[in-house]
Amino acid sequence: MGSGVAVVTGASSGIGAATARRLAAEGFEVVAAARRMDRLEDLATEIGCTPIAVDVTDQASVDALALATASCRVLVNNAGGAFGLDRIAVANDDDWQRMYDVNVLGTLRVTRALLPALVASGDGVIVNVTSTAGHGVYEGGGGYTAAKFGEHALTETLRLELCGEPVRVAEIAPGMVKTDEFSLVRFAGDEGRAESVYAGVPGVLVADDIADCIAWTVTRPWNVNIDLMVVRPRAQAAQHKVHRES
Repeated sequence: MGSGVAVVTGASSGIGAATARRLAAEGFEVVAAARRMDRLEDLATEIGCTPIAVDVTDQASVDALALATASCRVLVNNAGGAFGLDRIAVANDDDWQRMYDVNVLGTLRVTRALLPALVASGDGVIVNVTSTAGHGVYEGGGGYTAAKFGEHALTETLRLELCGEPVRVAEIAPGMVKTDEFSLVRFAGDEGRAESVYAGVPGVLVADDIADCIAWTVTRPWNVNIDLMVVRPRAQAAQHKVHRES
């Protein structure tokens, strides 16, 4: 069982909401942070977490989160997202900027703001939720993979810089996970394109599967660091190798 305060970003839906539920069940005092306060309030009613509105792309908003969080033992940097699937020849600058800002700089802002509290806890754990897109590329995914490779590099660098401090740094890299919003956001609300991503894939992962991995990671003994956990459904052997049933 866990103890202390666990801050989860991107907690209004998907992996973030599932993680907030699971960490609350594990005994953590959960701070659920996201932009959509109405969803956070519903989550708070359900699990008793503390809801805090935050936009990880806004430094003032992140500073307010840090001020409202007196202590922190676990930080789950889950806020992120993919926007578009354009090839580089026709890439949209705004999509790339948004992906870098939320996935890389968002993780930087929140980590930097809460790091003093994590160190002060005496046994801090930072979990960055990246993606298998941070470990392999694919056509049309240049912007997202660049951002997730950047978040992976940030994670690896942070672990080096915190060596000797009472803080563990872990990375969870999910493959295909079907959530309510990830692909829908990527394709600007096109439900058909969003559903086609997972069409015919048996046993595709869901948010609870990743929350389970995160909960296991943050409840290991103080001396055990899970550097990197790559999690795919059995039907996905690699970024391009996916079994689909007709």
